Amino acid sequence: MLQNAYETLPNPVRRPLGAAAAYGAVIRGTEDPREIEYRVLARATALLDQAAQVDAGPTALSAAIHENRLVWIAFTADLAGENNSFDNALKARLVSLARWVFTESERVLRARQGVQPLIDVNRAVMAGLQPGITPATEMS
Repeated sequence: MLQNAYETLPNPVRRPLGAAAAYGAVIRGTEDPREIEYRVLARATALLDQAAQVDAGPTALSAAIHENRLVWIAFTADLAGENNSFDNALKARLVSLARWVFTESERVLRARQGVQPLIDVNRAVMAGLQPGITPATEMS
């Protein structure tokens, strides 16, 4: 029964369970992890952009917020993983940023506020994921 209910969910809400699954279908064996992170963040940001449009449907905002949360949950899980090589200070700043995203997401949903701050943060992180940017200089 759950499987049938799951199959009727629209994308982007339709996801397998687990933090790593937020990376979904964009994972390619030849892509660098930073490229994957950029792509999933770009997708979530595009959904937030669409949800901010006047003609967005009634579920667009909650679906976009949900997608964005999945991405940030996956980022947080990766930061906590044993194989993450970021220094502890950078990890702490990124986890703090993720906590802000979760809090801001709740505020947006409850108060039906604009999503622009979430979009801005996502774009800033995307800029840091661009080639030539090293993790040590991203959050300086």
